[in-house]
This record gives sequence, structure tokens and C-alpha cells, in this order.
Amino acid sequence: MISSNSSKEVEKFILPHLAAMGSYAPPKPVETKGPVRRMIKMNANENPYGCSPKVLHALGNCDFLNLYPDAMQTGLRQQLQEYTGIDAEHIVATCGGAEVIDLILRLFVGPGDEVINCEPTFDYFRFRTEICGGTSVQVLRDENFAVDVNAVKAAIGGRTKLIIINNPNNPTGNITPQKDILELVDMGLPILVDEAYYEFSGETVAPLVGQYENLMVLRTLSKWAGLAGLRVGYGIFPTKIANYLLKTKPPFNVSAATLVAVRESLADRDHLMNTVKTLIAERERLIRELGRMNFLKPFPSHANYILCGVLKSTASEIRQRLEDKGILIRTYYTELLKNYIRPSVGKPEQNDALIKALKEIGEEIEG
Repeated sequence: MISSNSSKEVEKFILPHLAAMGSYAPPKPVETKGPVRRMIKMNANENPYGCSPKVLHALGNCDFLNLYPDAMQTGLRQQLQEYTGIDAEHIVATCGGAEVIDLILRLFVGPGDEVINCEPTFDYFRFRTEICGGTSVQVLRDENFAVDVNAVKAAIGGRTKLIIINNPNNPTGNITPQKDILELVDMGLPILVDEAYYEFSGETVAPLVGQYENLMVLRTLSKWAGLAGLRVGYGIFPTKIANYLLKTKPPFNVSAATLVAVRESLADRDHLMNTVKTLIAERERLIRELGRMNFLKPFPSHANYILCGVLKSTASEIRQRLEDKGILIRTYYTELLKNYIRPSVGKPEQNDALIKALKEIGEEIEG
């Protein structure tokens, strides 16, 4: 039997920087409030239309889930080559886009090293940097959330190992022009461009990866293909970096079920891209409707979410009032974003429900 004193003693073996750090705050799962069927989930940028019907059919008839998948991802990388138009030698598949971030940080960043992030941005970058013992150097974006290239250059120091650009940026939704990205690439440091929402923006630097030894791109099938629950992402890398990642990644990091889902999704891309077109049209409609509300300031977006500044009341109050009406949205705890909300774009009827609820809240606020 282990004594209480002994159980406390084990904490001295935990790495100090991990024991002291805070956690990443993910969006609330739908099960935490009210009956699932009644909640409208608009807080995690998921595809409300779900995956291809072909995925569900193929998974229901899959008879090899007892076997390990190909550790070298040969077939999957060929399929992604056909989809992206980029040679398979540049591609490494992962358990979600988050694993791309993890693998890159573990490859380049150790204790005391620095990673430059352009804030506000996806907080997972900061979180995983600190897991590696590194420091996230936060370079503020301008008032329109554009990357300040000169400020990024000024922040580069002797311990800088990586620059991360989220494009479109989450949660602000704006694009960093290719010329700005390449100006930073020319600095020679490793640069990861997170293009998780590429299919919604159409903007990419992926075709340029073969021309630069330090340019890396993240992609995912979570958003456009509706596979968030199956966890599949991939990175496009210079071949030297791809080879290092294939050597250091977990051997079976993409499951057999996920391989089936990717195959069927890529075979049904016309259907999936039609849902993307629908979501883009709904995004623009939602921006227009939110812009008519005196207490909100929506920002233009190239993704499947819309960041809104709260001009009257508070973001936390708006979130709670929406939750009471059965709608989940995203809010933030950082100083930069404490009075912003970010709803994901839903189906037309879900967006209608959000608009109706926000109009009611606006009337209550106005008194």
C-alpha cells in the first residue's frame, strides 16, 4: 500500500515547467449543457454537414480494424499527392492538425528556445511550445489583425527556432498575404504556415514548399471534410524535414479507420466541396446580419467562423445568454480577446436561430 506521503513525493519527478504551466482551454463539448439534440453547437469550427455518406458506409463494412495500418502511410500519402498536386515525398500524415504542430515543435524546440506567434492567434501554438520547455514570443498584430512583418523581424533573437503563421488566422479569420509570408521565409528560420482552413479561403503557399528548405504547411480534413472526430491532418514539408518527421512520429499515428475515411472523402470531394460553398455563402450572410446589430462588430472572415467584438455588454454575458437559448459559441480568456465572441458558421437554420437569439439579446441589452 502506498502511503499518502509517498504519493506526494512522486510530484518531485514531474518536470518543473510542466507542473507550473496552465492548460489549453478547448471549446465546451455539447454534452455538458442540456439535451444533446436541442443544443446548436457553434463553438468549435466543425462542419455541421458532417462527413461524406460514403465514409459512414465504408466504415460500417470495414473488416480489417484488427490490423495495424501502414506506418509509412504509403497509400495515404499518394492519395494526398493526388489531392494537393504536391509530391508524396513532401507529405506526412498525422493524427489531426494538432499532431503536425507537436511534431514540428519537438523537432525544432527545446528548453529555453523561442517560438514567434502573431497574437491574437490559435492558443495551441503557445501551449505546445511551453510543453517543449520553450517560450512563446507574442508579436501583436495590428488593429485589423494583420501580421506586423517588421515587428516579427525585430522579435527574432538568438534563441528563435520557429515562426508560426496561422492563415487564415484563428480566431480572427483574416489572411496574411503571400508576399508577407515569403518576406519572413527569407529570414531563413523555420516557418510553419497553418492552413487548416485552406478549403474555405483558397489561399495557400503549399506549392512553394519545394523551393524553400524552411517553409512548412499544415492542412487538415477536420473542417472541410467533416472528419474532426476521426483526427486526420497532414503537413507539406521540404523533403529533409519530411524524412525527419517520418522517423520521429509515432509509427501508427493514423488509424486504419481514418485511412478508410480519407480515401472515401477524397473520392467524394465534389459533394464535400459543395457543402464548403454553402458554408461560405452562409458565412457572408451571417456577417451581414451580425453587422446590423448595434452591440456587435463582426470582422471579415476567410474561414468557417466569424470573430465579433462585443460593443455593449460583455462576451461572457452574451455567451451565457446564448447558451441559455441552446446555442454554444466560443469566447476567450486572454486579455486580447476577452470581449470577443466567435460563432462557427452553421447550416442555414442554425444560423437563423443564432441571428434570432442575438436580436433578442440585443433588444434586452438596449432596454
